[in-house]
Amino acid sequence: MLRFILKRILLMIPTVLGVVVLVFTIIWFAPGDVVGALATDQTTEQEMEELRRNLGLDRSFGVQLGSYLWDVVTKLDLGTSLVNKTNIAQDVIARYPNSIRIAFGGMAIAIVIGIPLGAYAALHRGKAGDAIASTFALFGVSTPGFWAALMLVIVFSYHLKIFPSFGHQTWIHWVLPTFAASLTGIGRLTRQTRSSVLEVIRSDFVVMAKAKGLPPRKVMWRHIVPNSLMPLITVAGMNFGTMLGGGLIIERVFSIPGVGGYLVDNVTVRDFKAVQGGVIMTALVFCTVILLCDILMAFIDPRIKARYAGNVRRRKKDA
Repeated sequence: MLRFILKRILLMIPTVLGVVVLVFTIIWFAPGDVVGALATDQTTEQEMEELRRNLGLDRSFGVQLGSYLWDVVTKLDLGTSLVNKTNIAQDVIARYPNSIRIAFGGMAIAIVIGIPLGAYAALHRGKAGDAIASTFALFGVSTPGFWAALMLVIVFSYHLKIFPSFGHQTWIHWVLPTFAASLTGIGRLTRQTRSSVLEVIRSDFVVMAKAKGLPPRKVMWRHIVPNSLMPLITVAGMNFGTMLGGGLIIERVFSIPGVGGYLVDNVTVRDFKAVQGGVIMTALVFCTVILLCDILMAFIDPRIKARYAGNVRRRKKDA
């Protein structure tokens, strides 16, 4: 088991480095820079070039990328904001609790609604309940989070005046943002749960349990549900990453000071170094969540245990 965990941790390293290189490359080739955003009508071309030299923006792509990778890998330093002159890592970490709160809240809502709804659709396959659940799941998967956020604000804040349209002071301020972030997760979990339950229902051990005369409720909770949950762990982890990324725009809709607002503000002023840091931190959190899901799967799924236990026995036998 330890080898499995170490293998997954080592696989995170090239993934994160690949994200660093990709993000840096995309931003470097993007038109414009922070100097152009900071310049005024009175700024001369000579002053702009001097500022670029001071910020190190006049160096070649390879030199800038190598310097950035060296700082990230050896010093774990995301650099200093070109506009605010503050530490990027500290700025992102200070804002991350709000972003993670939206993602975790959305994932919790998706699990509470999506898994029972998918199980209900599978148990009533071909009936009206299955059609309604599948339609709702398709709507959730197809609906962008920012559009759902705007519709929720219009309906529940502007017309019904039930929930506030912005802020994060109390729990009631988080109802609309978390629900807007959860729609995609509800749709995905509903569809995946339906597929998993239908696959397990056809299994031989379920048929045997029914043949022995076990009540349908016991068959459901002792055999079908536990064996259907394993694929859902990975889906839930992927949903968390999706909600974390989709929540960036939702934060702006509800004026929540999270990583989304930080990225949008710095894109506006073309502080691409700060944007790089925010995207890299988001990728690191996403990879960590997927790692935790893989570790949880390793403890739950007996096939993973058996495979690694068999590898250890073969190595001892060969020795």
